[in-house]
Amino acid sequence: MIKFLLLSPSFFIFYPSVVISQTTPSSDGSHGRWDLLSESVGISAMHMQLMHDNKVVIYDRTDFGPSNISLPGGLCRADPYDDALKIDCTAHSILYDTITDTYRPLMIQTDTWCSSGAVLPNGTLVQTGGFHDGDNVTRMFTPCTNDSCDWVEFPKYLSRRRWYATNQILPDGRIIIIGGRREFNYEFFPRSSPRRTFQLSFLRETREGDVENNLYPFAHLLPDGNLFIFANTRSILFDYNQNRVVREFPSIPGGDPRNYPSTGSSVLLPLDENEYRIDPEVLVCGGAPNGAFQLAARGTFVRATPTCGRLRVTDQNASWVMETMPIPRAMGDMLLLPTGDVIVINGVQLGTAGWELGRLPATRPVIYHPSHPSDQRFSVMPPSPRPRMYHSAAILLADGRVLVGGGNPHVYYNFTNVVYPTDLSLETFSPPYLSTDYASVRPVILSVDGTISRGQRFLVSFSVEEYLTQSVLSVRIVAPSFTTHSFSMNQRMVVLKIDDIIYDDTSSYTSSVFGPSSSEIAPPGYYMLFVVHSGIPSSGVWVRIQ
Repeated sequence: MIKFLLLSPSFFIFYPSVVISQTTPSSDGSHGRWDLLSESVGISAMHMQLMHDNKVVIYDRTDFGPSNISLPGGLCRADPYDDALKIDCTAHSILYDTITDTYRPLMIQTDTWCSSGAVLPNGTLVQTGGFHDGDNVTRMFTPCTNDSCDWVEFPKYLSRRRWYATNQILPDGRIIIIGGRREFNYEFFPRSSPRRTFQLSFLRETREGDVENNLYPFAHLLPDGNLFIFANTRSILFDYNQNRVVREFPSIPGGDPRNYPSTGSSVLLPLDENEYRIDPEVLVCGGAPNGAFQLAARGTFVRATPTCGRLRVTDQNASWVMETMPIPRAMGDMLLLPTGDVIVINGVQLGTAGWELGRLPATRPVIYHPSHPSDQRFSVMPPSPRPRMYHSAAILLADGRVLVGGGNPHVYYNFTNVVYPTDLSLETFSPPYLSTDYASVRPVILSVDGTISRGQRFLVSFSVEEYLTQSVLSVRIVAPSFTTHSFSMNQRMVVLKIDDIIYDDTSSYTSSVFGPSSSEIAPPGYYMLFVVHSGIPSSGVWVRIQ
């Protein structure tokens, strides 16, 4: 049994952080810019989720000993099952406010190491699984306005051990929880009565012995309501309602595994409601060659996989189109930017995921432009001064920046006498579209309906100094991701259909826009809405799709 030790009345402390600009080849941001937010937030950011109040839930694991931030008011965690500390008065989770650049500690009771998560339609983060006493636990965090909210835990809620599992929000608001170490099955949250687990033999078939290479499978909800699931080198179209594989796609060429611990990443490219027919495409990039894990364990660090595969899943004879990144990368995070481009950030060029198994940090982000000609799709950005390797994470913020944190390739926090010390900092990368050079064409959202219904018109008012033409204007919604271990679960972008644009005055406009056509296109919940004009996005405004 896990208990709290409350030594004095609890209170909450805010820890201010300072923005420190880093010197880059482009001080004006026209080629991208890095900014250090805080040298230390007390924990290493293994998992991150942006909430609809612009605060970020960040957490690590609990079984390595003390972190560098105390719990407030003498609060301590008492856990007889913890291998490192039976009584721990430090925090392993924080809530970071992106508006005020402050944060406060949160209480996690059970071990969240290598867990997963998704946000319910009401805005509550559901976090599932972990290790040791946390592997069957579900935890929930609901945003609040008085800074008193914290994690609420439900021991033994899950029917199976969920360690390295993947979560995906579904059209009906449920969450499907797929796999985990030595778990070849899936279940749902909320759980059914009686509790049920469904077998998925595809996960067993894609396992490579003790190395596995199929953990944290890539899962994307498709417009037809089925799931695209990728594990190791293989992928399927899966009907989770009927528990059947609808279709298996060709293996990705080259034979390099893409899932943990080889650890590439994947995104579902933007779904455009302006198209006559939506043909969803999946992008998978990076990873490590077969045998990379075993070789790294013996001190030989092989070159990471430099290729990306792009698959249009609705094609009758769907086949992977391969492209080569300018930088080979394992453990890279892939995020959809408001423009519809994809940033690949963090990771290593040699080795693979695992304790001490990566070398040569990939400090330069790469932006992939899906709509550009095939030989012009990659842009290399300026480097971060900090390596972000094993157990780092990145998420898109509502203002268009990318929040980056974490990096701990050691069993415990280790800051001295190691090649890559544990990193407790947070920084942001500002893509080139945030440069002041584009101020005249950057839209500013003035008003928008806070709640959007499927298929119904709603209004977005915005201003822009130099409006060009409707042909370079779009309205997009982006679901915030739960990011860990180089996979950003649940992220998706929908380009909404514009009905009409009304000229209001000198620089103000109102656009009549249709909500997403179905819950398969955009499951219910909170999204960031962006107006993009001539390739330059506004800051995002939160809307709720119902």
